[in-house]
Amino acid sequence: MTDTTPVTLAAITGAHGVAGEVRLKLLGDGLEALKAHTSFNDGTLTLKKVRSDNKGGAIARFAEVQGRDQAEKLRGTTLNVTRDVLPELEEDEYYFADLIGLDAVTDAGTHLGTVIDVHNFGATDIVEIEKEPVPEKGMKTFMVPMTKQAVLEWDSQRLVIAADFADD
Repeated sequence: MTDTTPVTLAAITGAHGVAGEVRLKLLGDGLEALKAHTSFNDGTLTLKKVRSDNKGGAIARFAEVQGRDQAEKLRGTTLNVTRDVLPELEEDEYYFADLIGLDAVTDAGTHLGTVIDVHNFGATDIVEIEKEPVPEKGMKTFMVPMTKQAVLEWDSQRLVIAADFADD
């Protein structure tokens, strides 16, 4: 059975130049992961070329986009592929999309909230958890590194965090 769950690899942040190119924020595993695909969003966007912007993002041209006006209208559009076209994962690997939406609990069973995002600022992936219930005052979210010491396990339903790393 094929998995047609959409996985977001990049987002269009705006137009680049006047010929219809767009700037991309890469959300997946970098430029090479994006280059592995030519069709996005159920075939509505066909990648003609893509290159690094030398700032961690990319510049792309799509067959369907002619000129700056059309490129600018795509601002905010995400580039999605279906899960079944992605490479198989090794043990202890994950796609960010697999973690977002998971319930976060401590190893003692205390419910903390829901994973709302995954960041990587250079050292390691970090999950952002929205506290539940959301407090009236103070921080509404907290972050936990995706290390073996902090995140003890995860599956399709929940993420188990060591109590020492929980902000409850």
